[in-house]
Amino acid sequence: MIKAIVFDFDGVLADSEPLHLRAYQAVLSPLGITLTREDYYAHYLGYDDEGVFKALAAAHAVAMDAPRLQALIAEKTRVFDAIIESGDILYPGAVACVERMAAAYPLGIASGALRHEIEAVLHGAGLERHFRFIVASGDTPEGKPAPDPYRLAAELHRVPPSECAAIEDSRWGIESAKSAGLSCVGIASTYPREQLASADRIVSSLDEFTPALIESLSTKRAKI
Repeated sequence: MIKAIVFDFDGVLADSEPLHLRAYQAVLSPLGITLTREDYYAHYLGYDDEGVFKALAAAHAVAMDAPRLQALIAEKTRVFDAIIESGDILYPGAVACVERMAAAYPLGIASGALRHEIEAVLHGAGLERHFRFIVASGDTPEGKPAPDPYRLAAELHRVPPSECAAIEDSRWGIESAKSAGLSCVGIASTYPREQLASADRIVSSLDEFTPALIESLSTKRAKI
């Protein structure tokens, strides 16, 4: 039986992926690296900042030691913070979805975003009280698509992974949740439904993410 819910953040609650791309592009341009929308969504979206910069450095044969990596992450954070200060970035229906699910289940977040980014958006929307915890970038040895973030989320919920359900917008996130032992609902906000085929259920919007849907996941597990 599913007893707890874990939300991804970027691409699920917050329509922030285009903003992350803008921030990466601003930071990478002085290095002579062009990151297109197509390349970002195809290869890098599922990673945290460290993973993105490491992967891009390897792909473009750019030297990347620890000080340079930290400097790039800090600059990207500065640029992104300036962007999100310009307005609300939550998806339509996000507030209602969180309130609906919080009335039925304990909620947590497992994301590759930085903690202060998540907290700032939740605080601005008055949603922080609904989440028991946030697993953010740097909180686990490996980020998504490794299972570490969702394993920690289950531990923080104090239930076995099999009693948690995640909602994710990318195949990397779904891989992370499933390999950790969680059920997973895919939301087609970032990628088409066919790229989310490994999820247990797929929805088109947060309006479809309901306690009834979670109950159907519990029924599916009971039959296995």
